[in-house]
Amino acid sequence: MTKPLEIEQEVPLTVSGGSSKSYALQESALVKWTLITISLAFLALFLILPLVSIFVTAFENGWATYVAAITDPDALAAIKLTLTVVLIVVPLNAVFGIVAAWLITKFSFKGKNVLITLIDLPFAVSPVIAGIVFILLFGAQGLLGEWLFEHDLYVIFALPGIVIATMFVTFPFVARELIPLMQMQGITEEEASISLGASGWKTFYLVTLPNIKWGLLYGLILCNARAIGEFGAVSVVSGHVRGMTNTMPLHIEILYNEYQFTAAFAVASLMSILAIITIIIKNVIEWKAKDV
Repeated sequence: MTKPLEIEQEVPLTVSGGSSKSYALQESALVKWTLITISLAFLALFLILPLVSIFVTAFENGWATYVAAITDPDALAAIKLTLTVVLIVVPLNAVFGIVAAWLITKFSFKGKNVLITLIDLPFAVSPVIAGIVFILLFGAQGLLGEWLFEHDLYVIFALPGIVIATMFVTFPFVARELIPLMQMQGITEEEASISLGASGWKTFYLVTLPNIKWGLLYGLILCNARAIGEFGAVSVVSGHVRGMTNTMPLHIEILYNEYQFTAAFAVASLMSILAIITIIIKNVIEWKAKDV
């Protein structure tokens, strides 16, 4: 008869009188170390090794070459455009996410499920398809293209198109972080505030916002990371104009296709650094939120 596996974790057991006591069950050492080894090997192969290879390739020709690659006018333009898009998209998504979450969690109305479905739509639609849709809407031969051209307004192959495409793929992040959080908190505190004479804005600022601040920051970080790394939709609407409509991911692709590997990985290292900083901030916020 085989011996049952022992599990190493604290299992609470409620006893008479309502008190609880924890008992430690032991997992076999072989199973435990096998799982740990598999996890570490997976992380090393698919996360750490690629990350290290980016920096090794970026610096393989020395510091001077690295600096030259990231200070190239086209690279600087790509970095500036990426940061500009982020500075526009993230605040707009914050406003949309808060308004959508407030509407969905605080009010009952027909079409609520449709609104939730629409918020989730970018998760299901390919970014490339989204880019093509914007071409059909705002392109020269698109639905609104002729009117835009007559009024000297340019969306496709310009900053507005890149911003719109990035907003489409990132707008669910803030709302999707806030909706379950605000549903869990309910509306009791808001009702109490309003019953005491506070206005809707004052109630939001003094009651709702402090309760959702960590979820809001978490959603903004995810939105920021996605906006920096977006490729598919932006690639379709940007036109790949050097020094004008290339974001950092598009600039990296062009350099790589031209066999400028060191320059490509130099710019990629900057994106990796931004990703690492984002992860650190995300973990700090999660840690802070648990202490609240």
